[in-house]
Amino acid sequence: MASLAFLRSRNCLFVSCLAIIGGLTAGCGGGSSGSSNAQSIMVSVTPASASVPVAGTQTFTAAVVNTSNTAVTWQVNGVAGGDAAHGTINSTGTYTAPAAVPSTPNVTVTAASAADSTKSGSATVTITSSSGNTGSFTISPVRAALTTGQSQAFTATAPGNAAIGVTWEVDSIPGGNSSVGTVSASGVYSPPSSAGTHTVVARGVADVTATASASVFITDLTGVFTYHNDLSRDGVNSQEYALNPSSVKTATFGKRFACAIDAPAYAQPLWVANVNIGGGTHNVLVAATQHDTVYAFDADASPCQTYWSKSLLASGETWVSSTDVSSTDLAPDIGIVGTPVIDPGTNTIYVVSKSKNGANFHQRLHALSLIDGSEKFNGPQEINFSSAGATFNALTQNQRAGLALVNGVVYIAYASHGDNPTYYGWIVGYSASSLAQVSLFNDDPGSGSGGIWMSGGAPAADSNNNLYVITGNGNFDGSTQFGDSFLKLSTGSNMGVLSFFAPSDQASLNSADQDVGSGGAAMLIDQPSGPVPHLLIGGGKEGKLYLLNRDNLGGNNGTDSGAVQTFAAGNAIYATPVFWQNTLYIGLAFDHVKAYSFSPTSGTFNTAPASQSPSGFGYGGATPSLSSQGSSNGIIWGIENAGPAVLHAYDATNLGTELWNSANNGADQAGQAVKFTVPTVANGKVYVGTASEISVYGLSPN
Repeated sequence: MASLAFLRSRNCLFVSCLAIIGGLTAGCGGGSSGSSNAQSIMVSVTPASASVPVAGTQTFTAAVVNTSNTAVTWQVNGVAGGDAAHGTINSTGTYTAPAAVPSTPNVTVTAASAADSTKSGSATVTITSSSGNTGSFTISPVRAALTTGQSQAFTATAPGNAAIGVTWEVDSIPGGNSSVGTVSASGVYSPPSSAGTHTVVARGVADVTATASASVFITDLTGVFTYHNDLSRDGVNSQEYALNPSSVKTATFGKRFACAIDAPAYAQPLWVANVNIGGGTHNVLVAATQHDTVYAFDADASPCQTYWSKSLLASGETWVSSTDVSSTDLAPDIGIVGTPVIDPGTNTIYVVSKSKNGANFHQRLHALSLIDGSEKFNGPQEINFSSAGATFNALTQNQRAGLALVNGVVYIAYASHGDNPTYYGWIVGYSASSLAQVSLFNDDPGSGSGGIWMSGGAPAADSNNNLYVITGNGNFDGSTQFGDSFLKLSTGSNMGVLSFFAPSDQASLNSADQDVGSGGAAMLIDQPSGPVPHLLIGGGKEGKLYLLNRDNLGGNNGTDSGAVQTFAAGNAIYATPVFWQNTLYIGLAFDHVKAYSFSPTSGTFNTAPASQSPSGFGYGGATPSLSSQGSSNGIIWGIENAGPAVLHAYDATNLGTELWNSANNGADQAGQAVKFTVPTVANGKVYVGTASEISVYGLSPN
C-alpha cells in the first residue's frame, strides 16, 4: 500500500510538471478551471462577398461560436449602422446600398460579437450602378419582388441584344443553394422557403471579371385577407422586403399597370400569395365594386390579367342607386361597399352584395371560390332577420364596415345611408362553413340608429374572439342603447356587451352629428410590462383620440376618467390608425397625417405629434397603411381624395420626409379618387382602389 501511494504521488508530481511545462493548471483530481482551455469567440459572415446595385439590399447572416451570446452589432466601413454615403445596415443584417456609387465602390460589412467586440467577421460589398452592370453586358430585370412560391427568369444580353455566354450565381454561390435560392443554367431563379434579399449575378464565360447583377426580394407574406391587414386592424405589413426608403423614389418606383373595373371600388383590395390558379402558381388580387362585381386579377402581371370576374346580381336585378336611399353619401350606384374577407384555409371569399328587382331590395352573403368565383356552401344566403320587434331592412341598412372572420363566423356590421331612418346598429354573424345565421346584436334596439360604419373600418378582434367596434350617432343609456360608444362584444350565440366606453359629452356629440364612430378602432400590441397591458384606440368627428383599456373600456361618467388617455389630435377622424414600433399614425380630415409616440413605461402617448406630413389631406383624411421589414425600413402609405387619387409615401421615422407621390409624374396618375379607400401593400407593390381601376404601383424592373 505504501509503494502504491508512492507511485500515485510520483505520477501526480509528473502530471503536475507536465501541466506546468504546458502552461496548464490541471490538478491531480482531474478537475480544470476551464479558463485557459476556453476557445476564442469566432464570427463569420455569409455571404462573404456580394454585388449590390445602388438602393438595392442584401441580407447578411452572422454565425457566432464559442459563446452562448450569439448577438452581433453591424457596421459598414467601421460605422455602426453605416451611413448614407456607403450604405446602411439594420439590426437584422439587411444592408441597403447608398443612392449613388461611392468613389470607392467596395465597402466592408462587419458583424462584431456583442460578447466581445474585438471579435468580428466581415464581408465585402461591391456597389454597382442602378443597371447592375460591371461588365460589357446587361441583366434583366435588375430587381424583382417574389413570394416564396414564385420564380423569376433572368436574361443576360450583350450590346445589340446579342446572346452571351454566362454562368449564374446567387450571393456569390455558383448556382445558389437551398438557403439563398437556386438559379439554373438558363437564368431561372427559384427562391428559398424563407424571406430575405439576395443578389443574382451573371458572370461572363469569356471574361469572368465581367458581371451584371440583380436584386431579388423574397417575402413570406401569405396574404392580406382582411381590412387593414389583420384582426387588430393595425394596418402593418412587416414582411415587405422590396420597398424601403431608398428604393421608393421616382427613378425606381411608379405606376406599373392598372386593372379595369366596372364601377368604383370602395372596398379595400385583398391579396393572396401562391394560389394554384390559371394553370400555375400565382399571386391573386381580389377587388369588389359598386356594380356587385367581384374580380380576381393576377397581382403581378403587366398588362393586367383577369382570372375571373363574377356578377353577384340575380336574374332581373341591378345595383341600388343613391336615389333609392335618398342620400348621396354613396353615389351614383351602391352594390358591394364593405371590404370582403378571405379564409385562406378554404380559399373562400366572403362578400355582401346589395341589389334590387323593381321595388324589392336584397342583401346577400356570398361565399365565393377564390379559384373560379363559384358559389360555395349552398350560397348565397339572403340576409333577413328580426329581433325584439326590429326587422332588418335591406334598403335602409348600409353595409359600410368591412367584414370580420372570427373563430369560424363571418360578422357583418350595419349602419345607414345618410342617417335616413329606419336603421339599427346591427351586427349579425353567419357560420363560415354553412352560411347559417348564428348570432345577432343590436346596439340601439329601441329607437334605432347607432350605426356601425367606421368609414369602412372593420370590427377588431382579440385572442379571445371578442369584437371591438365604435358606434355612430344614437341614444345612450349604458344598458341597451349604445350610440357614440366603444363596445367590447362577446361572440357566439349569446352576443352581447362585455364592456363599453361613451364620452362624457355623448349627448351633445349625438345632437351635433359628431359621430364617435366615424373612425375605426385599432388594437395596440400587448404591453406586458406596461401599466395597462391591453389597449385600444380610436376616435371620431370631434377629432379626439380615446386610448382605452380593453379589459375594462371605462364606462361613462362626467370626466372621462374611465379612459386611459384622451387627447385632441386635430380635425375630424374618418380613419383607422396604424400602430408600429410604439408609434401611432393617423390621417385627419383637412389636416396632416400625424405620428404620435407611445411610451411603454407610462402606457400613454405624447400628445404632441412626433412628426407630420408636409402637406394636408382633404375631406376624409387618410387611413394609412405601413410596410416594413420587421422593425426597420418603415413606410407610411396614404391615399389623398383629390380628383385623381394621389398615393403618398412617407418615411415612417419622420413623416416630414415624403419619399414619393403619384402626382409628381403624369405616368403615375391613378384613377379617380374614392373616399375612405385604403392602400394594400404586398410583395413590392401598392394597390389603390379607384372609381374605374385598381391602380398598381411598384418597383421598376429595370
